[in-house]
Amino acid sequence: MNTQLSGPVADGSSGPAWLRVDPDGTASEGSRRFGAVLGVAAAAFLAYALVISGPDSGATASENEMGELVRIMYVHVPVAIACYLSFLVTAVASGMVLWRKTEGWDTLAAASAEVGVVFTALTLATGSIWGKIAWGSWWEWDARLTTTLLLLVVYLGYLALRRAVLDPAVRAKRAAVVGMVAFVNVPIVHYSVDWWRSLHQTATISRFNPTIEGDKLVALLFGMVVVQAVYVWLTIHRFRLQHAESRLEARGLDVALAERRAEAAADTAPPPSLVGAPEGRG
Repeated sequence: MNTQLSGPVADGSSGPAWLRVDPDGTASEGSRRFGAVLGVAAAAFLAYALVISGPDSGATASENEMGELVRIMYVHVPVAIACYLSFLVTAVASGMVLWRKTEGWDTLAAASAEVGVVFTALTLATGSIWGKIAWGSWWEWDARLTTTLLLLVVYLGYLALRRAVLDPAVRAKRAAVVGMVAFVNVPIVHYSVDWWRSLHQTATISRFNPTIEGDKLVALLFGMVVVQAVYVWLTIHRFRLQHAESRLEARGLDVALAERRAEAAADTAPPPSLVGAPEGRG
């Protein structure tokens, strides 16, 4: 049974001091500083998006007036983009697993997929809030909503597969194939509003002539930068935790194999000699 992938994973015990991981956690001095800056940036974004910026007035002819409802978009769109980014990293890392067969890429694929599942759930949650206010219902079998739900189910299946296979090498190979195939659904989600009749509006900023401007554009771009940075920060910590779990799993397997060998040796050992044993009294 092949139980190992080639190539070590950096455990953060070497290199620059600000990158060395605390032995009792997943943080390093660098990630702590990054997290502190990110916390300030996230607070500033929420203040600007939810309080400081004005409500939507539908200033241009191509827009509908959304009023205060527009504030949900400042969170909803960035978390959806982070969802795409997460699964793109998983697909690329999965391809590298099949090519290089290294443990580090497999760890990255798993970590990014877990973070991506969280962002997908947030995308559906914020979209449902939007739908309740704008459409009058928490859920509609809209093309984008349905494909996004399918995306969540597929990647939950990917994570379940990783838990179901015990052999690390076999698990990495099977998960890599699923991680690459599952990404096919990401462009389907993104272009679903163009391919099918949908309640969602078409692209607003991923085009040469964005249909939003002013406060809305600033808040949306600010949110995208902050949320993608949150993705990076979460993935760093999940990668380190995944690595620690892999090392613990490997040690547990080594202990189990050693115990099994000891039991086998005991079973095959000859019985102790009875020569010289005292005779029983009759």
